[in-house]
Amino acid sequence: MSTDVKRVITVLAALLLAALTTAPARAADGDAPSAGQRVAEALRSSPVYVDKAYADAVPPSRQRQLADRIRRTGLPVKVVLTPLTKGDAFDGDSGVLAGVVRDRLPEQRDLILITTDGEFPDSLNGYEWPADTHQTRDAVAAAGLLDETRDAGLAGLTAKAVDLVAEGKGTQRYDEATKDLDGTPVSKPEPGGSRGWQWPLVVAVPALALAVLATRALVRSRSRRSAPAVPQLVFATARAADEAELRRRAEAEVLALGEATRAADVSTTPALQRALDAYAAAGRVLDEARGVPDLAGALALAQEGQDALAGSPGLPLCFFNPLHGRAARRTGWRPLGHRDQLDVAVCQECADALRGRRAPEVLTDRDEDGRTVPYFEIPAARSVWAATGYGSLMPPLDGFTARGAKAR
Repeated sequence: MSTDVKRVITVLAALLLAALTTAPARAADGDAPSAGQRVAEALRSSPVYVDKAYADAVPPSRQRQLADRIRRTGLPVKVVLTPLTKGDAFDGDSGVLAGVVRDRLPEQRDLILITTDGEFPDSLNGYEWPADTHQTRDAVAAAGLLDETRDAGLAGLTAKAVDLVAEGKGTQRYDEATKDLDGTPVSKPEPGGSRGWQWPLVVAVPALALAVLATRALVRSRSRRSAPAVPQLVFATARAADEAELRRRAEAEVLALGEATRAADVSTTPALQRALDAYAAAGRVLDEARGVPDLAGALALAQEGQDALAGSPGLPLCFFNPLHGRAARRTGWRPLGHRDQLDVAVCQECADALRGRRAPEVLTDRDEDGRTVPYFEIPAARSVWAATGYGSLMPPLDGFTARGAKAR
């Protein structure tokens, strides 16, 4: 029996024993926005945040060593080591944690985030924005599969993850690590998803549960590579965006556009009038905003105004979720249940999801029945954002003007 298999069986046997003898943990009090804000504030003074529950595993001295290691890489790396349990502020999902923390660090456009995993406490997950340029997902996943990190502890595992991210060969390292298990690379599911078993099933069929857990333990990382399932094309965004903070961001962007238009020279800015129109529209949308979709619309209009001033339109905000920022490319996409394909602008993260046949994270809205749905499923006659796709289908300003200066 290989050392990797022994390692997995030992860990999973312990997990199964704990599951059979311990009641499920209670949900923690608190909410994602406030919990995320506390983490973000701490990360502004140090690139390493360690919850007190992990203080023994990663003491202050090791935290300082990790921080120094990160600074030497010169990369925008942040580390968040905190317990994740179903029902807590982040619902036990490292993806929610990552999204909330990112939203609360708006000043940091480039961000590499290494977090604990919600399913396996001895594992880490990696996230990177605006694109996975440093192969962060695979690098962090590979760190947990190396012989040298077997007994390294959480601090040592995190240090190795930082090193592999800095190396920039995460996918190669992951493939090398997983190929040794059975001769072929292992497919990689999304982190922080469902465990795939429920409490009664674990008690009734422990062997089956152990097999399921063993499979998942060997593939701890983010993306699928082989035999991809066909998920729902879209799903409600897990990011618990703080509407008040988003409003402040939108106000800042609109204010910046207003200042830029006042400073512009009419003789050298051919599209100044369009920028002024976009500024007026963004201000009106901001004043009348009824939720996140409208606030995202104000951001889209503000960007359109800035592009008009610069004389280079560029790509609009990401079609699937404009809060992801400016798109990186355009791609074809066919909505579920439709024959016609749309040409939409997407960020790198969403482009990677589509390429891997995974569901991109989308901005949601409420339909007439009060159900939460992807914003683009709202009838175009009722929503300028569904009609324009925040710039993918038509310029936001054109859609806003055509509707008599009403977002909805």
